[in-house]
Amino acid sequence: AQLVESGGGLVQPGGSLTLSCAASGFTFSNAYMKWYRQIPGKEREFIASINSSGGGTQYADSVKGRFTISRDNGKNTVYLQMTSLKPEDTAVYYCNAILFRNYWGQGTQVIVSS
Repeated sequence: AQLVESGGGLVQPGGSLTLSCAASGFTFSNAYMKWYRQIPGKEREFIASINSSGGGTQYADSVKGRFTISRDNGKNTVYLQMTSLKPEDTAVYYCNAILFRNYWGQGTQVIVSS
């Protein structure tokens, strides 16, 4: 099983970025998907989750109203649309799949800076 994140990069404060996570090796359409982020020296922080059908989502208070999680089961991909980005959103963003066990991607770096 594999999760591959992409879409990270450098963006100015107030800007937008969309992360993608492509899944393979398991039945993606049955998996509960989450996004986390981590700053060096700190614990990994939950950002957003989406159920298998895409009909249920949850967000951390720190990103509610600014980030949107979505999925395309036909493409085995989950997305994280990030808007109104702040310097404190700078982190490595990880994709997580839950289907009988946890799967993790390698992460993608997001830097919010002017």
